[in-house]
Amino acid sequence: MHKFPIDSSIPTILDALAARPNLVLSAPPGAGKTTRVPPALLSSSWAEAGRIVLLQPRRLAARAAAQRMAELMGEAVGETVGYRVRLDRRIGPKTRIESVTTGLFLRQLQGDPELNGVAAILFDEFHERSLDGDLALALALESQAGLRPDLRLLVMSATLDIAAIGALLPDSASVRSEGRSFPVETRHLGDPSGRMTERIEDRVVRAVLQAIDAEAGDALVFLPGLAEIRRAQAALEDRLPSAEVAILPLHGDLPPAEQDLALKPDPRGRRKIVLATSIAETSLTIDGIRLVIDSGEKRLPQFDPTTGMTRLTTGRVSLAAANQRRGRAGRTAPGICYRLWSEATERAFAPYDPPEILSADLAPFALELGAWGSTDPAQLALLDPPPAAPLAQARDLLHRLGALDTRHRATPHGKAMAEIGTHPRLAHMMLKSKDQGRGSLSCDLAALLSERDLVKGRRDDADLRHRLDLLHGEGGADRGARERIRRAAEAWRKQLGVALDRNPDRTAIGAVVALAYPDRLAQRRGGPGQYRLSNGKGARLAETDPLAREDFLAVAALDGDRREARIFLAAPLTLAEIEADFEAEIETVAAIAWNARSETVEAKSERRLWSLVLEERALATPSGDAVIAAMVAGIRAMGLGALPWTPEIEAFRQRIAFLRAVEGEAGGWPDLGDAALLENLEHWLAPFLTGITRRAHLARLDLRSALEALLDWKLKKRLDEAAPTHVAVPSGSRIAIDYSDPAAPVLAVRLQEMFGAVDTPRLAGGRVPVLLHLLSPARRPVQVTRDLASFWKNGYSAVRADLRGQYPKHFWPDDPLQAEPTARAKPRGSPAR
Repeated sequence: MHKFPIDSSIPTILDALAARPNLVLSAPPGAGKTTRVPPALLSSSWAEAGRIVLLQPRRLAARAAAQRMAELMGEAVGETVGYRVRLDRRIGPKTRIESVTTGLFLRQLQGDPELNGVAAILFDEFHERSLDGDLALALALESQAGLRPDLRLLVMSATLDIAAIGALLPDSASVRSEGRSFPVETRHLGDPSGRMTERIEDRVVRAVLQAIDAEAGDALVFLPGLAEIRRAQAALEDRLPSAEVAILPLHGDLPPAEQDLALKPDPRGRRKIVLATSIAETSLTIDGIRLVIDSGEKRLPQFDPTTGMTRLTTGRVSLAAANQRRGRAGRTAPGICYRLWSEATERAFAPYDPPEILSADLAPFALELGAWGSTDPAQLALLDPPPAAPLAQARDLLHRLGALDTRHRATPHGKAMAEIGTHPRLAHMMLKSKDQGRGSLSCDLAALLSERDLVKGRRDDADLRHRLDLLHGEGGADRGARERIRRAAEAWRKQLGVALDRNPDRTAIGAVVALAYPDRLAQRRGGPGQYRLSNGKGARLAETDPLAREDFLAVAALDGDRREARIFLAAPLTLAEIEADFEAEIETVAAIAWNARSETVEAKSERRLWSLVLEERALATPSGDAVIAAMVAGIRAMGLGALPWTPEIEAFRQRIAFLRAVEGEAGGWPDLGDAALLENLEHWLAPFLTGITRRAHLARLDLRSALEALLDWKLKKRLDEAAPTHVAVPSGSRIAIDYSDPAAPVLAVRLQEMFGAVDTPRLAGGRVPVLLHLLSPARRPVQVTRDLASFWKNGYSAVRADLRGQYPKHFWPDDPLQAEPTARAKPRGSPAR
């Protein structure tokens, strides 16, 4: 039998687990930990009465690990080694080792916290930090501490922070296995600058052709997603002879038989090129692989708690993931890994993938906690706590679905949801629909929504009814995908105990989907395809979509655009169906609001379901605070220009602004600038809006009183003293002061009226001289000054000479300080000049 690097460490592993209940095992890719450690544990005395459970994050990995172990033992799967995954299981009466997906194990653990018949749990590829993996370890540790002190827990990974995991596991040992099966050479093919202007699949195809031309052996190619795999497959099939080369996709949507084609040697002896997603990073040995071509990209789910939606983004792999991919080339022979990036770029790679708990939809996590009876994640042994905002959003959804009580523990309905083993939305949909006699239809829809869309490449067809037709028909869709969805639907029907309905009611699809997505009920607004969701967000369809003119939709899938999400899957919904299923949530409220179009306050009675207005009728406009608040909102929207300003009111504001500029905040003068007034409408204007309900009514608003009310009696008295509206000049006239520039109030007065005045008039208790605009008889400025005495002494004679020429009939004395001031051409009884 082929020897694996891990074999030399197995005695140490057995000794450690004989002495302690917990172990952390670190071994590089290709060391053999997945297939060699579980069988070795069967010889331990503590394992005699129980099974070894090997946890895998993916169905493909669980199946492949079981098949590989059975092959090495010379047995068929289902004898000593078996597996359990969704929709498939191979377990026999002699099975001692079970390769199980982590999600299924959580179901087992929730149903049997003592884990009767289980001797050890092995957490494989724990470095991936899946949400299910983190939670499974935390719950297993609680089970071990409270119910099963004899239970062994073994955490395994090729790239693992042993210290952090060891601190999490009480009384644990650690083992590090060095070496790998075969050496792997790494070659970087990327632009040293890190620029990538081509499509990634085009660069991958070029690298594949280069690699297989230069080297022997099969190739494993990592691409970010299914779309890139399809394009790369088509390009390679055009360039390579099918008689010599088999180009095989490998991803989670493939049926098991097609996945096996990629894992095993080609039956016709052809060279294999396997095009895979990150599903092939770990726990897989693909026979014949000597070459790895790594695009360096992967799909990452990102949940946005503000929208309640998850979308896939394409991002760079971590260095740990890149090393896992590299390790696929050294499983059965020496290999070469081609990386489509430069060594310089690699230095910027993150060391590890971020834990899924930090970016995932936490609704399944919160339901698992509630079903376990835990209300505080901080009490669990988690490497990273769940973020507060996504957890709160998840619990809000679960409360809305009736899954959690006020203490965040699972209700009986919530426990039944958890047992279904799918997203809480879909579990709730199936349970409620079963009670309504639509159980078979809901299982079809749950399967459709859990798998890849049957309709490919159509951006203008979001109608779920078309998907149901394809599911129950024989043409128009990928047969493998259809059969996979049918198997999933049948499995849920069996679990729920409902019979297949071969002629489901298409008209009920919207009502069924609405049960799963109450926060995504959509009401049409405006033109075709424009919708408002019940969570308050906007959403849209293409105008050509068959659903674009429906009044209501139940939306199952949409992207996470924060402004206006694009609807991918939906079904029509009627008002009667909404009222029937959400009666307890519908409320009637009086809505008083400003209507910008009619520029008036409107009062309506609205029947609302969260952000949706199901029905409205006009009410007689009431009085009171709500109307005033709506009018304030209207004024704020229209701007201050809607108020009845007059020159006198503007002058009042300017005088206040002048004194604020002179005295600063200490003076106590209010800020009457546009921004401050607009911001504080509720404080200064609202008390004067009684009886005003439309823009036209503002003409009768006492705006002067509203502004003056901001001054107490002391400020009002000081205002007239420090910033008077007029100044008396020597001629006896009262001249208005212009305060439009707070830094320089202006007194514009005819020069003749200032004869005899020695000093410049001053404001603000004598602190600020006015800026004198001395005018000609025609009221044109002839001098601007703040120093009148200086003007009489130094500038008057020149101005006098000029004015005598222009205005000969007027009196221009030699000594202005001794002359009589006048508002006329000449003082009464004065001689000719």
